[in-house]
Amino acid sequence: MSQDISRRWQLFAITAVIVYLIWLLAPVLMPFAVAAMLAYLGDPLADRLERLGLGRSWAATIVFTVLLIVVVGVLLLLIPLIARQIENLIENLPRYGDWAQNVAWPWLQSRLHLDPHTFDSDRLLAAIKAHIGSIGDVATTVLGKVSRSGLGVVMWMTNLVLIPVVAFYLLRDWDRLVATIDRMLPRSIQPTVAHLAHESDKILGAFVRGQLLVMLALGVFYGAGLGLVGLSVGLLIGLVAGLLSFVPYLGFIIGFVAAIIAALVQFGDWTHVLLVCGVFMVGQLLEGYVLVPKLVGDKIGLHPVAVIFAVLAGGYLFGFLGVLLALPAASVIMVLLRYLLERYRLSELYNEQGPHDPVIAEVDVTVHRDGEVETDAKVAPAPQDDRAGP
Repeated sequence: MSQDISRRWQLFAITAVIVYLIWLLAPVLMPFAVAAMLAYLGDPLADRLERLGLGRSWAATIVFTVLLIVVVGVLLLLIPLIARQIENLIENLPRYGDWAQNVAWPWLQSRLHLDPHTFDSDRLLAAIKAHIGSIGDVATTVLGKVSRSGLGVVMWMTNLVLIPVVAFYLLRDWDRLVATIDRMLPRSIQPTVAHLAHESDKILGAFVRGQLLVMLALGVFYGAGLGLVGLSVGLLIGLVAGLLSFVPYLGFIIGFVAAIIAALVQFGDWTHVLLVCGVFMVGQLLEGYVLVPKLVGDKIGLHPVAVIFAVLAGGYLFGFLGVLLALPAASVIMVLLRYLLERYRLSELYNEQGPHDPVIAEVDVTVHRDGEVETDAKVAPAPQDDRAGP
């Protein structure tokens, strides 16, 4: 028993040290985390190319080149489009302000009986315009701050170069690294860890790869649909709705409300509002009945509240790195929790029957048609004390 307890304490200490090192090194782990995600996404394709007869190095090179072309192509395509959409949004801000002041706010005031001085639309519009106007200068500001520090320039360039380099080497040696980690595990826990790793890989494969495809498909669909409706900022709204769709209903709600407001401001009729409703209705049907069942599946087991909590907790603990890894980590944690729950149900703590407690009342509860609840408690009689005299 003492040997078993000592081994468990050693495993706990090793795990605690690894977790502490990850938390301590979180500020410098960003390029490695992004590279690991890229390598994980490309590993199944590299394995397929290997089965076709290619060596691992050639397979990794082909997959890495394809990933690089896709990422660069998406950036070159999206950055100009998003920049034009933001400029269009800034130019139309006065129209949004007029609509809010002359249409939306009087309607809310009449329905909710609010004080007219509660909402200063001019001041709010100026604040929104100032903040949104600064979005176009974010890159310039960041580069300006970075350029004032030679060390900052070196770190920024190093991280930018590290991501593709580390991603290529991780992709090339992925199977070898997994095998090395497997050999380093204590033999007493290796079967359990291998089983949990296999289950986690299935969950992550279904979630990460599938959810990324769902986000991309929804972004393209919403952007194209709102563009066909005629919204000047339809592409921007569609992309935001698609990117936020990893949190259930968040992308739909934000995109739907923003598109409705944009349609009312730009057109001012109910025809385009109905068209926007049709786009999002078809998008929800497409997501619920086609994209998610085909690309993600139904074995994730992440409740919407758990998704929101994971994102917030990851951002609070590890910053942007935590937000980036929150959902994959939550998927793995769900696998571990299911395993612990099964172990608990097989344990003596769960299955052992306790002695009968004669003090516990047997309560009969009757609910009448009028809603009244009647209880009839029958308390078991207390045992007689044989030592008591007659």
